[in-house]
Amino acid sequence: MKQSEIRFSIELDDKDLPEKIFWKASDSGQQLEEAKAIALAIWDGHEKNCLRLDLWTKDMPVEEMKGFSINIMGGMADTLLRATNDDYMAQEIHQLCEKLAVYLKESQQNTEK
Repeated sequence: MKQSEIRFSIELDDKDLPEKIFWKASDSGQQLEEAKAIALAIWDGHEKNCLRLDLWTKDMPVEEMKGFSINIMGGMADTLLRATNDDYMAQEIHQLCEKLAVYLKESQQNTEK
């Protein structure tokens, strides 16, 4: 049986806040890649609960974090559609993402004024 690993390496400051995040997939053949944030969700089938790990570097801008969150939700809509074929739920999530993307863009424009 083939195995694959995804490895994360986190550099913390003296207050244990993430300063740098690196990741590597064993199948990619790449060196460690730098990232600004991680959002990892693991389904615990026994407890019927989602275990989550959300990390971001302390220098990640708030607007990027908001965009990252919208992208995560959009990706989850795609995953939901592929896994369950529930078009209604996927479309509802995508519509929310579109609404939030407009909100984010408008708030960024208002901040620039």
